[in-house]
Amino acid sequence: MRSDIEWLDEHVVDGVAERSFRATRSGRRVPGVLWLPPPGVVPAPVVLVGHGGSGHKHSAGVVEHARWFAGRAGCAAIAIDGPYHGERVPAPMAAEQYQARIVEVGSEVVLDRMVGDWKAALDAVAVCGRVDVGRLAYLGMSMGARYGLALAAELKDRLAAVVIGKFGLRQCAAMHPGMAAPARAAADAARVTAPLLFHIQDDDEVFPADGQRELFNLIGSISKHLVTEPGRHAGTTPTAITGWRIFIAERLTGQEI
Repeated sequence: MRSDIEWLDEHVVDGVAERSFRATRSGRRVPGVLWLPPPGVVPAPVVLVGHGGSGHKHSAGVVEHARWFAGRAGCAAIAIDGPYHGERVPAPMAAEQYQARIVEVGSEVVLDRMVGDWKAALDAVAVCGRVDVGRLAYLGMSMGARYGLALAAELKDRLAAVVIGKFGLRQCAAMHPGMAAPARAAADAARVTAPLLFHIQDDDEVFPADGQRELFNLIGSISKHLVTEPGRHAGTTPTAITGWRIFIAERLTGQEI
């Protein structure tokens, strides 16, 4: 099914071009951003970057990842707004608000929509001629891992690498109980085939570490790696972040970074 695209603003920082866009597929609008490496790297492999809860496609961490991949590894990067985040809503929503909206629609319905939105964004940006959508990777933590896991289950061997984490089969009491979908997460995990790195914060107060380990054990990839660090959900060391990026870049480009 064809996806249409509307290109919006563009600017260049240190040789990396950033182009905002809106993709449209079956009447659904998908707001996103494409980062491109300096001219000469054509067509570039693509890293899909998923943001966390209460974030958006221009969150600081997303932009830092995207510019690193484009500037250091010669990869393009794409980010899109998650459900009831960013441009998909008139104003930012608190966690309890967007969780209630997701549960009202159905958490698995929203999962499937988000997978479709990622595929629509990929189909749409492919027309620019500067990206190779046959060489893909995914990076996302927490909410980014929730939707990234479903996407990895769908894309299978189209992905050269997947880095997810800070998400598991159990959640804290503060989250809307309707957000829990352990059977779906387990089923998606079993369908993942790409080389994978899973990151756990040992003192995670949002998704308990034992539930994250159980999810990791269910992942079907032959090549999978577990990284565990001390600290709470939002804490991540620069060393870990660099490790995520290198894991993806080396598998996506076939070169040491």
